[in-house]
Amino acid sequence: MTTIDARIADFYAEYDEASRLHSTATGRLELERTQELLRQYLPLPSARVLDLGGGPGTHARWLVEDGYEVLLVDPVPKHVEQARENAPGCSAELGDARELTLPTHSFDAVLLLGPLYHLADRGDRLRALSEARRVAKPGGLVAAAGISRYSLMQDYTVSAGLTPELLAGEVTEVVRTGSYDGSRGFTVVHFHTAAELSQEVAEAGLRGVRVHGVEGPGWAYVVAAGRCSGQEVAGALVADAIATARLADEQGVFTDASAHILAVGRA
Repeated sequence: MTTIDARIADFYAEYDEASRLHSTATGRLELERTQELLRQYLPLPSARVLDLGGGPGTHARWLVEDGYEVLLVDPVPKHVEQARENAPGCSAELGDARELTLPTHSFDAVLLLGPLYHLADRGDRLRALSEARRVAKPGGLVAAAGISRYSLMQDYTVSAGLTPELLAGEVTEVVRTGSYDGSRGFTVVHFHTAAELSQEVAEAGLRGVRVHGVEGPGWAYVVAAGRCSGQEVAGALVADAIATARLADEQGVFTDASAHILAVGRA
């Protein structure tokens, strides 16, 4: 079986991923909008859903509560253990999105809400997407998320941390190539443009591809409010940020201004 990059494994062995989407207003925004978008496309319960790279079970939990039969696959042992605790009714096992041991055409929907972030090599991302298409039933949903190419620049800007050194170094490199080596507080990441993510999903053989901005263009203001005035103030902005994200999505604008991008297609 393919192994996870040691730098990524080490990061998630220490990082509290289980609380990420619950502890801040921007986490809430990401979670609520991801739920909203996926519910537009998911088949009716009790369809079978494969949550690839599902981490500690944050999405698996609400999927199970909605009535879906969920299998979560993640390469981090801690995440698999947490998923079994956090998402009662979800099956969880170790595995790699690039090399699944699951039968062909066995799921009604396949979600990749994390794997593409950490596959720096384009060939690996295409392998993961192709495996998702393989295990999805014909016509089944495949949904894949990416982190926006421009989110690092926006994050540093609203944090008043965009120093000349950062701008000339890693921020420019990310904007230019999408590659980040994890040298400053995160881990190995690939940042997508909307066009790039759409192209990769289509190249993996998925049909009818649509791309959405998850948090919309207002997410950076929520980040700034949280850091300057606290999470309670930032939380009051989440509903407006969601409304802005919906409007931007309807008009097909500002997709790349979102922190995360979601591509959906059919096997």
